[in-house]
Amino acid sequence: MLQIIQNLQTGTTSLIEVPCPLPQKGQILIKSHFSLMSLGTERMLVEFGKASWIDKAKQQPDKVKQVLQKIKTDGLGPTIEVIKRKLDTPIPLGYSNVGEIIGVGEDVIDFKIGDRVVSNGPHAEFVCVPQNLVARIPEQVSYESASFTIIGAIGLQGIRLLNPTFGETIVVIGLGLIGMITCQLLKANGCKVIGFDLDPDKIKLAQSLGVSAFLLEQSTDRISLIENLTLRLGADGVIITANSKSNDIIHEAAQMCRKRGRIILVGVVGLELRRSDFYEKEITFQVSCSYGPGRYDDTYEQKGIDYPIGYVRWTEKRNFEAVLNALEEGILKVDQLISNIIPIESFKLVYDEISESKNIATLFKYAENKIPEKATLVTNRNIILKSGKECIGIIGAGNYTSSVVLPILKKYNAQIKYLCSAKGLTASTLAKKYFIQNATSDYRILLEDSDVNTIIITTRHNTHAQLVISALEAGKNVFVEKPLALTLMELDQIEAAYKASKGQLVVGFNRRFAPLAIELQNLISGTDIPISVIATMNAGPLPLDHWTTDQITGGGRIIGEACHYFDLISSLTNSSINQVIMNSIDVAEDTASILLQYQNGSLGVINYFSNGSKDYNKERIEVYSQGRTAIIDNFKRLDNFGFGRSSISIKQDKGQDNQFKFFLDSIRIGGKAIIPIESILNTSKAVIGAVLSQKSRNWYEIK
Repeated sequence: MLQIIQNLQTGTTSLIEVPCPLPQKGQILIKSHFSLMSLGTERMLVEFGKASWIDKAKQQPDKVKQVLQKIKTDGLGPTIEVIKRKLDTPIPLGYSNVGEIIGVGEDVIDFKIGDRVVSNGPHAEFVCVPQNLVARIPEQVSYESASFTIIGAIGLQGIRLLNPTFGETIVVIGLGLIGMITCQLLKANGCKVIGFDLDPDKIKLAQSLGVSAFLLEQSTDRISLIENLTLRLGADGVIITANSKSNDIIHEAAQMCRKRGRIILVGVVGLELRRSDFYEKEITFQVSCSYGPGRYDDTYEQKGIDYPIGYVRWTEKRNFEAVLNALEEGILKVDQLISNIIPIESFKLVYDEISESKNIATLFKYAENKIPEKATLVTNRNIILKSGKECIGIIGAGNYTSSVVLPILKKYNAQIKYLCSAKGLTASTLAKKYFIQNATSDYRILLEDSDVNTIIITTRHNTHAQLVISALEAGKNVFVEKPLALTLMELDQIEAAYKASKGQLVVGFNRRFAPLAIELQNLISGTDIPISVIATMNAGPLPLDHWTTDQITGGGRIIGEACHYFDLISSLTNSSINQVIMNSIDVAEDTASILLQYQNGSLGVINYFSNGSKDYNKERIEVYSQGRTAIIDNFKRLDNFGFGRSSISIKQDKGQDNQFKFFLDSIRIGGKAIIPIESILNTSKAVIGAVLSQKSRNWYEIK
């Protein structure tokens, strides 16, 4: 299928061929008929992409602080690579799409195939959207008119925050697409509406829609104008839908307001506020968030859990429906707002002139006869695979795949036949970059291909177990990024599948393969005397809504991240864990101490802390044995006390390179798995057992 993307590093806007997405649980697959180009938002993205690195930094001062902190902790080189990779990640453009449902995922109950719907899907021939971001189009509303729904919901949410009453005077600053729709909805609410803009054509258009609109350049004394139009009372409220860096807009908005007036910012303007503007009149100022309640809340958007209408009357989806009702009843008129309708293939006509464009709205039209059959696979036929060599399929095309897996596999000339991602876009762009023959959105294609002998899984944690089982049942070698599973039941199912399979199973416990960890292992090997190990992870906090901390999706940070240290200590002790107990000081279980008892008498302590200083190194491993001590500091140096010389590495190496090199060698040459399956299962059970022990307050025995 075709999709428009933006590269933030080069500023290039492209139309590329990507696999058609497949509807996941709670999602809806839509065949696009039209999508609306939002000039303001998309102009910002395009101009940001074309800006120099210095200008990009000026536009995002908060990100600059994060970069400086990362340089301090990780070094300049790795930080620059992260920035380049982030900017090089394609951004799908567009967020106002209309079309016909052609597929529904599990748990979708309010929609059926054939329904005409709106969604916040991008400019693409097929889009896959969570059901709470989809609304059904009334029969009397055309696809063209319905294309304005999502943009309309942005203006409507600003109005809801303003909470105007019948007869109030509201000023709208900025008469672009959102401003025009906002004016109409305010008029329908019984308000007197006054609009301002810099463009004479937009003033004329607004006046034709019944708005008292004035040109900003001509209305030099805008404050006096508002006083005259309101009998010297001042405006009851101001909605700002403009896009400007100027701080004067907020200042003038405050001067326009009456005492205890309200200002709602829907657009993007300078926010250096003058206290006196707000203090003397007790003016209220608020920033509106997109389409309304539910936006950016994964529980609402991704998991499909609606807010009860008795508590949250207007969610983003219900705002969509309200706009559609306004279109159906003729309250909102959008025909005059359409500047042009062009085929998606002619996208350059718009984007090449986006900086100077005065269009209000452009609609992209999609071919009606296209079907997504077999479109889940995009093949580069110029890439020829060699027979008799390993043949790899990768499921997951996120940050770990792009930053770690693919560069290392390329370094060791690994042969990759497939790269799979749920929506297809990242798989397609990375496949081109790394000369991978096929990009797909359907992982089943990889499992059904007899040429593929190895599957690498780098998806979110809650998908690992089932993908591992499916790959083992298909007879493949399997590498899965940690963790192996989130529950003991999943582990039992994986163990059964492994025993019935001929393939290898490796989990991405890379710390044991770090050069300094291998050196330390060699120093303490050759004796059965128990050792004591303390592993400390200064992990730092994650946002409370980060997917890793979600118990269903990520399993929490102990299972998802601390598992590395269970495996590393097991490797150093050359033994299996007998018992484990954990004590955490918080509900999130990301600040905890864990005690491990080993079969050979060794002891392990894992301190996984999220409450430490960012300036302190992240990882520290201490080994105590026979009057000797060795310390790995952040995987950059090994300090030995009683073992001999210390070692210092030029750069941090956590073992990722060795891990994949050894894994590829084991596939190519044969022989033992790089981590014994008994150790993998023991570690995985112990990690889950640690979390269970926190709840029971008792030692958990590993069986």
